[in-house]
Amino acid sequence: MFLTALTAFAEERLYEPVPLTEPGSFTEHIEGPAVDEAGHIYAVSFAKQPTIGRVTPQGRGEIWIEFTNGSLGNGIRFDRRGLMYVADYARHNVLRIDPKTRQVSVFAHNAEMNQPNDIAITLKGEFYASDPNWKNGTGQVWFVDGKGKTRRVASDMGTTNGIEVSPDGRTLYVNESVQRKVWAFQIERDGGLSGKRLLIEFPDFGFDGMRCDVDGNLYITRHGKGTVVKVSPEGKVLREIPVLGKMPTNICFGGPDGRTAYVTEVEHKRLVQFRVEKPGLEFRRWAKR
Repeated sequence: MFLTALTAFAEERLYEPVPLTEPGSFTEHIEGPAVDEAGHIYAVSFAKQPTIGRVTPQGRGEIWIEFTNGSLGNGIRFDRRGLMYVADYARHNVLRIDPKTRQVSVFAHNAEMNQPNDIAITLKGEFYASDPNWKNGTGQVWFVDGKGKTRRVASDMGTTNGIEVSPDGRTLYVNESVQRKVWAFQIERDGGLSGKRLLIEFPDFGFDGMRCDVDGNLYITRHGKGTVVKVSPEGKVLREIPVLGKMPTNICFGGPDGRTAYVTEVEHKRLVQFRVEKPGLEFRRWAKR
């Protein structure tokens, strides 16, 4: 049985991109994504803007929510209770959505935010939000506690975009799209950040979203290059995966075993998927519920 399992794993086509949805199923603002307990994939701007779409693992999509108050979604996360959180970059909010009722509420708001772009969730169910200023090429990071109170914890950065917490909850990774740098911070008990250090820097193309697998490897979308780069916790490039389009925006993990990566891709306005060796961190969160 062990040899059979090894053979099946070896024969599985890892890191081979396959379209999940039809071209044009989303708009050019496709972002997100996140996976719920049932395996549905959620991403913004399905069919039109401003919406959140829900896509089955088989690639069938629908408009799940349409915003009517001027909100525009970007990064999406789920907490351990199954509640959805969405970065609303137009109205300087982090929204909370109850999937059972689809009721949308403002979880956190701060007018001093340029725009909450992407969000990361901690082991305690607290959040970090990247906050770029695209015009000026600058950025900052906000901490959002469990009650929705916001606090700026990093400033004087480049265009902060992708953001993720390590599996042990001790490190926050933040990338800068224009500067092409990935930074690592130590997370303090009160949510503050210290010990900023450069994890890795690239000479070309841009960054967007990123997520960790259970081993702490970062999967980072390379906007303009059309790949996802896999980087170890030590800052070593392990692999680069093509995603069938030049402009991937974000990534998440799901599937029956957490080993399916889903990528939002702008050029063809669709979701692309590929299989990986280890489950994503999100899947571990669901498994422990």
